[in-house]
Amino acid sequence: MSNPRVALVVSEQHQFLDQNNAVLEEALAQLGVDASTHIWSDKSVDWTQFDLVVLRSTWDYSTRLDEFIAWAKSVPNLHNSAKAIEWNTDKEYLKTMADKGVETIRTVWLDPNRHFSSQAIHTRLPAFGDFVIKSTKSAGSQGVARYQEATAKARTTAINQVRDMLAAGHYVMIQPYLSKVDQEGETSVVFLDGEYSHSFLKGAMLSRGTAPSEIYVEEELKDGVADERFLGLARQALDAAREILGEEGNFLYARVDMLPNEKGEPVLLEVELVEPRLFIRRHPGAVERYARAIAARVK
Repeated sequence: MSNPRVALVVSEQHQFLDQNNAVLEEALAQLGVDASTHIWSDKSVDWTQFDLVVLRSTWDYSTRLDEFIAWAKSVPNLHNSAKAIEWNTDKEYLKTMADKGVETIRTVWLDPNRHFSSQAIHTRLPAFGDFVIKSTKSAGSQGVARYQEATAKARTTAINQVRDMLAAGHYVMIQPYLSKVDQEGETSVVFLDGEYSHSFLKGAMLSRGTAPSEIYVEEELKDGVADERFLGLARQALDAAREILGEEGNFLYARVDMLPNEKGEPVLLEVELVEPRLFIRRHPGAVERYARAIAARVK
């Protein structure tokens, strides 16, 4: 009897960024699973030959979203599921999470079909404090910009960015910049098959005047372990996501990103179910835990 086969999926543009696949393939081999890495948009790949298909670094998906979602729906045994992926690629899911009682960042949502004037956009920008503008459909730091509310130039630039995004058909999010992240960092918690694996801190990604950025920005990692407040919010967020999606089992992988609010309490930034960097090589035992979680689904 042949070994189960697993595909680890990357994008053509960013395949060199994910250096964890080799060690993951080796760990899976130790468990009797044959794993290989493939590009999601490679039409020569027969995805039906694999017992499990696992997304790893498909970071160009936001620029090819319709194509990517169609591909995901066509792939058997995809994890996380195509349903979860489609839901998670639109940050409007955060509205639903808030409705479920998950503490999220206060957000103004702008619909391109409303045809907002520059004045209407101006009135929806925060009156005090720095703020962040992003599209609801973006990956990583793509299209994200931080503005300083006190300067007329920054406000004008922000209005122009929002207007251009809306004109292009993008739904827009406007959020206050939570300044405690500059000192405390962003907390990320990783779960593998529903079990807590590891956590880490990331340095603040957006400096004042940050222009809309590329999809991939090198993250400054800091040593640190999430405290119980952040772990509790992360678990609550994943439970809410499973309930919303009607998922009976656990997500194969998930990363929950959180920020401290003005009082230092955790608020949800994102639940990452598509292609988060998990940094499994940095944390002892994480590669083996991930391999076991994958192997459990094919044996």
